[in-house]
This record gives sequence, structure tokens and C-alpha cells, in this order.
Amino acid sequence: MTSFDRAEKFVLLNARLLDRRRFEFLFGAGDASAVVAALEAYRNPDGGYGNALEPDGRGPGSQPVTVLSALNILHEVGASPDGVADYLESISAPDGGVPFVHPNARDYPRAPWWEVPETYEGSLLPTANLVGALWRAGVEHPWVDRAAEFCWPRIEALTATHPYEALACVEFLDHAPDRARAEKAAEHIGTMVRDNGLVRLGGTGIVPPGFAEGELHDPHDYASTPDSLAARWFTSAELEVSLDALVMAQHEDGGWRPKWAIWTPVTEFEWAGVLTVNALRTLEVYGRSTR
Repeated sequence: MTSFDRAEKFVLLNARLLDRRRFEFLFGAGDASAVVAALEAYRNPDGGYGNALEPDGRGPGSQPVTVLSALNILHEVGASPDGVADYLESISAPDGGVPFVHPNARDYPRAPWWEVPETYEGSLLPTANLVGALWRAGVEHPWVDRAAEFCWPRIEALTATHPYEALACVEFLDHAPDRARAEKAAEHIGTMVRDNGLVRLGGTGIVPPGFAEGELHDPHDYASTPDSLAARWFTSAELEVSLDALVMAQHEDGGWRPKWAIWTPVTEFEWAGVLTVNALRTLEVYGRSTR
């Protein structure tokens, strides 16, 4: 049995319907409409997404990071993110950004790192990710413009960061219309990532305080496609080693697992379905198909 066959079996045994539909669309004869239909179950009347689409947030209410997950899936199948920018505008803070965790999560089970902020203000994570995703989708909306104005000066002024925030900056810069400004900012972020050891190179790196060992990103995490600005941060050899490590991270049962803490049992396999499909997609994009 090939590694791809083992991954397919893992998805069939363990993944949510949504990720089964994603697998069928990306690697089989699945239809985009089936993915969108499965995703629709997580949507709320306010135009956002909740209901544990992002497995670490178990509440029903719409959340910014859950909307980001939905945008990535919609992009994957070529579907339009109708109404999402209106939702983001409705929860926007006065500074133009959105918080990492919306207060509607307060009374529901959630991962310990889903901390509801004491003050309602924008966070670069996930605002930068969301703007990048909407730019990528070709969405023109007043919220996108205001949120971009929130992100640009914060990205350019960063002197310290962590892996997830750096990745959010990459997603923003990869799709920013001002390419010269984006390339300059990406070089700044890349230098910070490498100089501060925020990437696993040669099996080593520096795990920031408050993060698990597994949350130190690899080169392919930052450069999810070969044409990402983050791909310029690494040599071809470094990216190949990173992709080798991704291949080796597949478990004997065929799945890939979360690299962060499991705080309640169901999230391990909900995340594993997501990550298994994502890993196969990354390997395909880099010409390392396991089929």
C-alpha cells in the first residue's frame, strides 16, 4: 500500500465529511458543490462561520479564525466567499482589525490558547490572514481596505514575532496589490524569522515562550506554495529537507497529526483529517505527489 493509499484510508476512517469531500475534490472525482454544501453546515446567519469548523473552538458563534478556515476551503474549490466581508465589517474593532477570539466564545468550550481579550481591538493574527485571503479571492470591500491599513504599518514595524503571526504576514504579503511594498516587507519578516530561529532548519530552531516544540514552523509551512514570497527565505536544499520531513511525519495509520497540544480527544482526529488533506496538497503543489 502506498503512502497515498494509506492517507486515503485514514481519511475514510477518521475525517469529517467536509474533509472527505475536500479529499474527493482534490484527488478524485469529487465536485466543488459537494465541498461547499458540507461547508455550509458550519455557516451562521450573520455570514460568518462557527460550529467547530476550526476544531479548537467548539462554540456555535462565528469566529474570525473560523472564517479564515472557510475562506481557504472556498479558494481550494474555486467558490466565491459571498457575504464574508460584510460579516467581518460587522465585528471590526475601531482600529480596523478583528480580534483573534470574538467574545461570543466566552461561554463555550475552547482550547486554552483561545483567550478572550479584555479589550476589543484588532489583532494582526488573524486580520492579516483574512485580508490576504480576500485579496486572493478578488473581493473588493471597504472592510478589506480599512483592515489593510491596519495591517501594513504593524507588519512593517515588527521587531519581534512568533511563527503564527509571521505566517499571517506572509499570507497578507503574498496577495497584496502593492508588490514592491510587499516584497520589501516580506524580506524584513524573513530576516526576522531566520535570525530569531523561528523556523526549523537542520532539525533545530528556537521555540518561543508559550508555544509547543511542534509549533516551530518548517520552511514549507511558511512557503505553502513555491511562488510564495516566503520561498525566497530558504534555499532549494532547505525546502527539500522540509518536504522530506513532511513525508516522514505521516503516521503508520496514514494520517498526519496536529503539532500542538490536544486539549480534548475529538480535536485530534478532526484536526488530523484537515492536516492529512493539507499535507497531500502541499506535496502535490511541490511536485512530490505520493500517488
